[in-house]
Amino acid sequence: MTDYDALVVGGGQSGLAAAHALSARGLRTGLLEAGDEPVGAWPHYYDSLTLFSPAKYSALPGVAFPGDPDRYPRRDEVIDYLRRYAAGLDVDIVTGSRVETVTCERGVYTAHTAAGDSVTAPILIAATGYFGSPNIPPLPGLDTFGGTVLHTSDYREPAALAGQNIIVVGAGNSAVQIATELTEVASVTLASRRPPKFMPQRPFGRDVHYWLTVTGFDRAPLGPLLRTPPTQQVLDTGRYRRALASGNPQPRPLFTGLDGDRVTWPDGTTTADTVLLATGYRPHLPYLTGLDGTDRPLHRQGISTTHAGLGYVGLEWQRSLSSASLRGVGRDAGRVADRVVAAARSRRTLPTGL
Repeated sequence: MTDYDALVVGGGQSGLAAAHALSARGLRTGLLEAGDEPVGAWPHYYDSLTLFSPAKYSALPGVAFPGDPDRYPRRDEVIDYLRRYAAGLDVDIVTGSRVETVTCERGVYTAHTAAGDSVTAPILIAATGYFGSPNIPPLPGLDTFGGTVLHTSDYREPAALAGQNIIVVGAGNSAVQIATELTEVASVTLASRRPPKFMPQRPFGRDVHYWLTVTGFDRAPLGPLLRTPPTQQVLDTGRYRRALASGNPQPRPLFTGLDGDRVTWPDGTTTADTVLLATGYRPHLPYLTGLDGTDRPLHRQGISTTHAGLGYVGLEWQRSLSSASLRGVGRDAGRVADRVVAAARSRRTLPTGL
């Protein structure tokens, strides 16, 4: 007999949604979280992070986000929400349990933790998100730059970089938000291969997520059709477009080289103290090495195409635009749960009666 009917690795929004879905289908579910509490990477994001979707579109299944449904919750509000959500789940949540490897033998998965423990189940959902694997692109001269190189995963608040010349690399929401915030205390350049593209936050007087929902685009199964994810657009009330138009932060094409504190651009040179990479993340799945552990897991809409009973929740464009978000991860979790449970029943690896 296995320890559980289903095992979830990762206790952030994706893992909690997966655990909820599995428990709702009658499975004895265990959740292993590396951190001190089941809130995922949210405590490690920068202090001013604010959701781009209103509270009413930012909830997991079964529990509404509290407070004004039209407000945009801040990071710490999300942390509190996830704490309450986890406390209401009928699953075994084990914190401080980092999974180092997963093996599979005769249809049973075994998660081996850093503490030397092993936990087994015929179903395993990988839901460890992205934060553990920052994307560091091979930028010209990055290894010879004499200043500080940070990733957004290292950034917390502007005061630590006060008075510096800073280059923020990226063109997405985080890049533009952080660069604009830093202009309060530093001289900031926003460097990117292509200029940021903006999307109005409230077209025709309603938040863009209202339109994504009523049109059905937010849940449309477009993920399997995409060869590469589309360019991320910056949701904007007008503030960020105005800031870039004023040159504060100063938008520039990507530099052509770094050396010491010198930055070479197509039109000259400058100096910089810090390069901050807002260049995204890759799926964090090191424990699946030997099974399916790459930065591009082999799956179709969250179901592994290499191992029966293995599923994923929280991958970008796993199924739809909203797959990796609070508002959409629950839908994917339910679909994945249905399919892995059906597969386990067909293999007769679940106890009779489930």
